[in-house]
Amino acid sequence: MENGVINQPAPSSIRKIITVASIAAGIQFGWALQLSLLTPYVQTLGVPHTWAAFIWLCGPISGLLVQPIVGYNSDRCTSRFGRRRPFIVVGAASVSIAVFLIGFAKDIGHHAGDSLEKPTKPRAVAIFVVGFWILDVANNMLQGPCRAMLADLSANDHKKMRTANGWFSFFMAVGNVLGYAAGSYSHLYKIFPFTKTTACDKYCANLKSCFTIDIVILILVTVTAVTTVKESPFTKQVDEDETKQISPFVGEIISAFKSLKKPMWILLLVTCLNWIAWFPFLLFDTDWMGTEVYGGKVKGNAHEVDIYGKGVRAGALGLMINSIVLGLTSLVLEPVGRLIGGVKNVWAIVNFILCACLASTVLITKVAEAWRQHAGPELSHPPANVQGSALAVFGILGIPLAVTYSIPFALASIYCSSSGGGQGLSLGVLNMSIVIPQMFVSVVSGPLDDAFGGGNLPAFVLGSIAAAVSAMLAILALPNPPKQVSLSPGMGGH
Repeated sequence: MENGVINQPAPSSIRKIITVASIAAGIQFGWALQLSLLTPYVQTLGVPHTWAAFIWLCGPISGLLVQPIVGYNSDRCTSRFGRRRPFIVVGAASVSIAVFLIGFAKDIGHHAGDSLEKPTKPRAVAIFVVGFWILDVANNMLQGPCRAMLADLSANDHKKMRTANGWFSFFMAVGNVLGYAAGSYSHLYKIFPFTKTTACDKYCANLKSCFTIDIVILILVTVTAVTTVKESPFTKQVDEDETKQISPFVGEIISAFKSLKKPMWILLLVTCLNWIAWFPFLLFDTDWMGTEVYGGKVKGNAHEVDIYGKGVRAGALGLMINSIVLGLTSLVLEPVGRLIGGVKNVWAIVNFILCACLASTVLITKVAEAWRQHAGPELSHPPANVQGSALAVFGILGIPLAVTYSIPFALASIYCSSSGGGQGLSLGVLNMSIVIPQMFVSVVSGPLDDAFGGGNLPAFVLGSIAAAVSAMLAILALPNPPKQVSLSPGMGGH
């Protein structure tokens, strides 16, 4: 401090920012594996499709609670190792433990007494659920401090912050592509022969191998970041106003909701409907490929199980295509937005695209079913036009997903800034309109699908309707923001 003025640190080099941002690749590799492989995997443990969605409640709950709590405490951490690095290290270690529990759930369950003959493996299910919840909590523990550390390194330099978010988004795409590529490769277990055991078949061994790679990548990028990018220890100064607050975070959230203006409430509603549309597909996309498109079964004869596995791997390939389209779309969002009259028009158009894609899953499924009835039970995969149509749906959905990861966050910042709120607080409020719909879908999608005879189509149809309503609200009710709004794709997240 000089003459009573606190010296602000200079922004860090781009090398340090890239090093910290690279942790996103390890985080997103795990998310990609969760989205592409774990819903089918949990059904092989004996959990019915109807109940599989309940396990996914962890993601929304941890996103609602863990990120804000970890972020709040990392702001005030006085460890000699820095504010963010202790949380990043603990998060990475927790992910590694969780991944081990998930991958080896069948083996641990078998050694604990699960029967290989019985369809349900209760001990393996219990180990899987514990590992799955730890994984989601740990992923949220990692993502928040990583973004906060990037902001610290940018030292309030807006250009550096945009650059840091861009690199974080880039490494998210890298992690997605690597995760989906690993999930789509059927012989990965041969690289790790120890993964195939009496209790763990080829599909299970592939999942183990994927998570083994995830652990290696995450440890490498985390160790590199925390050892090469230093933080200065934070000395906490007592804030008189803060000492009067019993629960600062909860108080801030309540105050934020009380001060919300009409544009922000409309944004929250459009975002809520948008995520009701997205989450069924994110939960069951690869299961849809394995069951409805390819005609396989999680439990059945060897041929049916093999067909299901092929469908799941095709779904993982579709998700990899989706990630590539997402990345490319993110590069052109801003000029396209200017061309078609603003962000609300962009959001409305892509929500109609989302609606059409989700509705098309019904047609693709019916065509695949008709072909199977004609071709007979010994088919190995659906015809090229069915496979191509399904993969096209995955690819096209990368366009609205790029918008979902950018426009709502940009609008939240603008609306709350105009009413005196800060970006961090506005994004915390927006996050609630994302995770609450996810919790709703996790609860209702399984029973909804079961009520209409099983399968994934009822939840997809619900999503299609929600996307259409979201699009109409974006056109008719959402106010136009100022022209200088940036559509930075790096603001997206889970």
